[in-house]
Formats: sequence, structure tokens, C-alpha cells
Amino acid sequence: MATRKPLSSRPLDRLYFLFFLIHIPATLLLDCQVLYPTWATPTLLQSLSHMYVDLSADPLIAGVLGYTAGDFAWFKSLLYLEFFFQLPVFVLGALKIWQGSSSIYPLLLIYGASTTTTVLPCLVVLLSTPITNVETIAAGIHSITPFQQLLLLSSYLPFLLIPLLMTVDMAFRLSNLVPIRTITAAKQKAT
Repeated sequence: MATRKPLSSRPLDRLYFLFFLIHIPATLLLDCQVLYPTWATPTLLQSLSHMYVDLSADPLIAGVLGYTAGDFAWFKSLLYLEFFFQLPVFVLGALKIWQGSSSIYPLLLIYGASTTTTVLPCLVVLLSTPITNVETIAAGIHSITPFQQLLLLSSYLPFLLIPLLMTVDMAFRLSNLVPIRTITAAKQKAT
């Protein structure tokens, strides 16, 4: 049996591990807050989302929380996906990466491809949200300042790029495992 390499000697695994650990509280405290019953959401948690929207003017979170007009059912469906699929992957992924287990690779490939696909339309919304100016203010159109756009892009882009990297990385890891197992199985049959 092979000895497990320490996490410190696996830079991509360390990145994924930290990514998952950071994502767990973000998912529970902010992203999926709209899915909780109002009576079960502490006031402090509700004020956290208000502060976030006040600071960032995030059109997605503001829309799904009902702060702005529009149909954000599509985004709410992505939040259900985040809560019921991605959150368990964060926990299981962090654990299996910590353990150095290759058994998690197929799930991480699925997670990475799914997340990359779902974050892309979110970025399109952010990039197509009008920049605040005299006209948007006068018309009452939800808009963002250049600073808010930069803030939002810097917070959403890692959730596109890291899962994209994970998708490619896991595909290569899995393709590297297949020939080894096939050769090993063939050798075992021959003996």
C-alpha cells in the first residue's frame, strides 16, 4: 500500500482543500440563506446578507432576496444545487483530499464541470449589469459602480476558475489511473 503524501506536497490538492473549507461557511451563511425559512434565519444572518448587498449591489443575491425586480427563479435553482449537491461535495471533498484518496476524483470531476457551467451565466449577469450613472439612478435601474463590479468579479471569478482547473486536473488524474488499473488487472489474470 502506498504511503499518503502530505497535503503540503500536493499544491493543487491544497488549493482545492482550502477552496472547499472557505466555501462551506460562504454557502451556509450567505449564498443559501434564501432557501431557509425566515423564522429559522437569525437576525444576525439576515443582516449579513443586507450588508453584503449594500456593499456589493450583487444583482443575483439582491434579486433572489427580492431587493430588486426580476425573475430570479433560475438563480434560486442554482442555489438549491449548491446546497444539496455542492455543499456535501465540499465536506466530502475536503475530507478525501486531506486523506489523499483518489476515490474522490470522479465526484470532483462532476463537481468542477457542473460548477463551471453554473457560474458562467452568473458572470454574464454581472458583466451585463449597468454601471451606475445619472441615467440609471434617475430611472431607478439596479446598477453597480465600477468598484462594485470589480469586487463582484473578484469574488465570482475564483468560483469559475478553480472548478475549471479542478475539472481538467481530475480528468487527467482519472485518465492516468485507467491504464494502471487495466495493466494491473491483466497481470493478475495472467498469474
